[in-house]
Formats: sequence, structure tokens, C-alpha cells
Amino acid sequence: MAGSAAVALAMVGSGATAATAAAATPAPTPIVQEGICTAPVTQKALAARLSRDIQHALAARFDVHAVTVFDRTREVTCRFNEGHRFDSASVVKATILASLLRWHQETGKPLTSTEKSLATLMITQSDNDAASALWDELGHARIQHFLNLARMTETVLGPDGFWGLTKITARDELTLLRLLTKSNAVLSNSSRGYQLGLMAAVIPSQRWGVPAGAPSGITVHVKNGWLPEDIGGWHINSIGSFSGHGRDYMMAVLTDNNPTFDYGVSTIEAVAEVVHRDINAGLAPAGAALPAIRVAPAELPPDSAGA
Repeated sequence: MAGSAAVALAMVGSGATAATAAAATPAPTPIVQEGICTAPVTQKALAARLSRDIQHALAARFDVHAVTVFDRTREVTCRFNEGHRFDSASVVKATILASLLRWHQETGKPLTSTEKSLATLMITQSDNDAASALWDELGHARIQHFLNLARMTETVLGPDGFWGLTKITARDELTLLRLLTKSNAVLSNSSRGYQLGLMAAVIPSQRWGVPAGAPSGITVHVKNGWLPEDIGGWHINSIGSFSGHGRDYMMAVLTDNNPTFDYGVSTIEAVAEVVHRDINAGLAPAGAALPAIRVAPAELPPDSAGA
């Protein structure tokens, strides 16, 4: 009898504990749509501000453009024309390196000294010969293998050696940035750290684009691409991630049909400046943390593979 009472009491206690635990579990935070941005209801004001400011920055621009933004800390995502395909130009070099790192994870072998040298030149200086060497070493099959694992389903590799003609979308580029900035099953922490280290060491003349307006003290990882169009105009693209001071966010801005090189850069930087300002409200004002130096069109290599 005493045993039965103990069992009964235990069952009552268990039920009460379960009920209490269930009552204590918070309900999922509702997600709201604010223009082109979505966010938990607690970040509704930020989403609305980002949506308004990004669209205002693009309102007077007559190039073709796409934007994705993701603030991981506050779970705010902005999407504009994210599925439109653009020629990648040198932005694809970030994918080439990620593919190389994934391949070495699978073989269990470290990068060779030659591969390290090529990777450094390709990312920090956007060297075309280095990109072509790694593109040829990997081949379409290994790069496509990485794209499949990463679920970058909208990216179409350029034909033969024309890596700069790879078709990309802002949605896929954001997927790549998300993989690079958080632990996952595709890229190891050491692979991610290696690539982010190179993207943080891009030379000053190529640190235009999405870094524009980033506050001092924010670590910037960037890769840009620029390529003249066959029919005139320019493809100008920029992707990057930003961390420090409790921030963890990223963006991709892709453009084409730009009448000049500078026009495309200006479109990207107009978006970047408002994104940095809105996300970093309350942080020290943006300073001259990044040199306002741009690669002039006359300095571009006449290489149709990319820039």
C-alpha cells in the first residue's frame, strides 16, 4: 500500500513537473515581414528601417541589382531580387577557395605551399592567374560537389576556363557567407578560419563595396568582382561578412548594366552604408576605417575570365 502511494505521488509529481515545464517554455517568437525584410517581432523596427533605407538607396539607380542581408544576432533577413542571376566576375573566387578547402577536408591532406600561395593571391589581390590555376586543378566536378553540399543550387559554373562567367545569385552568395561564418558540416572550423583570414586581408585598393560605412572596430571579410560587359557597361559585385562588438552580419550586392565601373560601385556602397548604419545604431559612428581607394578601369586586366 505504501509502495502504491509512493508510485502515485511520483506520477503526480512528474505530471506537475511536466506541466510546469510546459508552461515555462516560451512560445516561438512570431516572424514579421517588413517590406523586403523579415525579423522576429522584437526586431520589427530594425527590419522596417532596413527595408525602407535599402529601397531608398536603390530607388534612383538604373542598373540591375540584387541585395541580400542577414543579421544572425537579431535574425533579420533582407531580400531584394535575390534569385536573379548575374555573371560572377571575381566574386566566384570565394567559391573556388571554399571548394578547394572542402576537397582537402575529404582527402585529409593539407593545402600544399603552392595552393596556399595561389589562394592568397586569388583572394587578397584578386589575381586571375591564381584563380585559373585553382579552377583547373579542381575542375568542374569538385567545385560542383561543393555547390551541391552547400546547397547553392542556383549557381551555374562558367564554361571551360571562364570562371568569371559563372552565374550566381544573391541568395546563393548569402548561403556561402552563412557557411563561412558559423560551424557547419560542409566546411570545418579550420577551413572557415583560413578563408575568412584571407578575406580580411584583401588589399586596400579592393576594399570598396560592401565594407563602405562599416564602423571602426568591425572586422571586415570581403570579396569583390568587376568585369566589363561584351555590349558595354560593367558587372560589379561585392560580398562580405562583418563581426565584432557583438555584431554578426553579412551582405551580398550584385549589379550589372552599369554604365561605368564607378556607377556600379556607388550602387553597392549606397546600400552598404545604410545597412551598416542601421545595424550598428548605438555603436561608434563610422569612421575612415577603410581606405576609399578603388581600382580604376584602366588597371583592370583584359582577361575575359574575370577580374
